[in-house]
Amino acid sequence: MNRIARIFEVLQGELSTIRPRLLLAQLLTAPLPRFVGSRLRARLIHLAGFKIGRGVLFCDTPRVIGTGPITERLRIGNDCFFNIGLTLDLGAPITIGNNVSIGPDAMILTMTHDFGPAEHRCGEFRLEPVSIGNGAWIGARSVILPGVTIGDGAVVAAGALVNRDVPAHGVVAGVPARMIKSLDHPVTLGAPLHQAH
Repeated sequence: MNRIARIFEVLQGELSTIRPRLLLAQLLTAPLPRFVGSRLRARLIHLAGFKIGRGVLFCDTPRVIGTGPITERLRIGNDCFFNIGLTLDLGAPITIGNNVSIGPDAMILTMTHDFGPAEHRCGEFRLEPVSIGNGAWIGARSVILPGVTIGDGAVVAAGALVNRDVPAHGVVAGVPARMIKSLDHPVTLGAPLHQAH
C-alpha cells in the first residue's frame, strides 16, 4: 500500500503545475503557423488568466515557465508586439508597458540561484521581478536577467545580456550589456510601434 500511496504522491507533485486554461490556449494555438493568428493568440492567453492589454500581438505562443499563481505575475500593456520564441519565466512578476516590441527568441528571466558551497555551486533559489517600460525595444535573442528594470523608450540590442538596469531612452548592447548611447529625443508614444515591423 505504501508503494501505491507514494506513486500517487509523486504524480500529484508532478501534475500540480498543469494549468488547464493555459494548456487549452496552447492546444488551440498549436495548429496555427507562426505569424498567423497573432491577435487570437493574445486573446486566448488573456482568457487563460494573464493580464494583457488591447492591441497585443503574439507571432507565436510564448514558452511560459514558473510555479504557483503565474497568471498573476504577468502584466502586459497595450499595443505590444512579441515575435517568435519568447520565453517568460514567471517565478516573480514581469511587467511590460505599452508599445513594447520584443524580437525573436528573447528571454525574460526572474528566477536565479545564489552561489552554493563547493560541492554544489547552484545554491538556493532567488526570485526577482523584471519591469520593461513604455516604448522599449528588446532585440532578438536578448536575455533579461532577474531584477532588471528597463526604462521607457530604451533599446536592448540583439544578443545582449542585460544584468543591470537600463535607463530611460538608453541603448545597451553586448555581453554583459553596456550603455552605448542615449537617445537625444525620447520616443513619442502614439500610434502602435509594432506596425513598423
